[in-house]
Amino acid sequence: MQGLRLFTIATCLPVVLILLAAMLGGAWAWIALGYLTVLTFLLDRLIAAEAAFTDPDAEFPAADTLLTVLGLSHFALYAAALWAIAGPSGLGGIERFLTGFATGLFFGQESHPVAHELIHRPSRARRLLGRLIYTSLLVGHHASAHLRVHHVHVGSDEDPNSARRGEGFYRYALRASAGSFRAGLAAENRLRAGRKPLWTHPYALYLGGAAALVGGALVLGGAKALFAVVALSLYAQMQILLSDYVQHYGLRRATLPDGRTEAVGPHHSWNTPHWFSSALMLNAPRHSDHHVTPSRSYPALQLDRGTMPMLPLPLPLMATIALFPTLWRRMMDRRCARWRERADQRALRAMAGE
Repeated sequence: MQGLRLFTIATCLPVVLILLAAMLGGAWAWIALGYLTVLTFLLDRLIAAEAAFTDPDAEFPAADTLLTVLGLSHFALYAAALWAIAGPSGLGGIERFLTGFATGLFFGQESHPVAHELIHRPSRARRLLGRLIYTSLLVGHHASAHLRVHHVHVGSDEDPNSARRGEGFYRYALRASAGSFRAGLAAENRLRAGRKPLWTHPYALYLGGAAALVGGALVLGGAKALFAVVALSLYAQMQILLSDYVQHYGLRRATLPDGRTEAVGPHHSWNTPHWFSSALMLNAPRHSDHHVTPSRSYPALQLDRGTMPMLPLPLPLMATIALFPTLWRRMMDRRCARWRERADQRALRAMAGE
């Protein structure tokens, strides 16, 4: 059973390894990077069994505590990485690169799922922590776009972060980056409707926090620190975009006879059952259940091979394949077509039942 112990070990160990890499360099830099790449791949491949399901209505009081610890650890790692990469750490060039590469992977594969979970929590303090994590990656608007736009319009043209079938990742990334910023801003403006002071607007936090981080890096660490902040942020942003691209590629919600869009269902997100990468990413690969029941705690997310589309390989590997559009389309377009046919058949049966 994939209990909280597995989540804790899988997510906290890379924090320790990256801190050791930043302080000591040497073999620790290779070990930290190897944990997030080679070891994760091997464990997913060698241990094929997926984690057993927990009670979907079960409570996990310690789950939010782990999120808070990991959220705070993100900032400790950020400071340590900047010191190791751009500061007087004494590390060699290869050690700095490996430490930065491992940190960037951590931000994309772990900090992003942590922030994603935090912005869904009922606690205002935890939601703020999630927004601050995204802001530190210079993509604070993702918090608003994800909650106000993506969850509402996923699988439709109104969601910039839902990739269309046949759309390559690089074209998608350019469209989604600008589109999610604008859509999130428009959604927040509609909610506020001028009722609150401008300085309380979420985008004031996102833009002001990003400016403070960039300015602080430049003043305290010079051009090297600024470059490190931008490089780490862009690498993390690319992984965030890859995650949305892979998990929703080609799965569209149908338009009903009355013009409305069908409700979000388990067939509108791609999933993976691989146990270790799922634990590392706090069950983010169980994406369908998250969209159907966004309030459900990550340890309780469910997986159903019969109703939920499955990716052929673990999520991190599929994200790598997405960087090669021809290979990606060869692997995924026929799978999308099959799920489209199933959706059409369901719609016909529903209409016949009426």
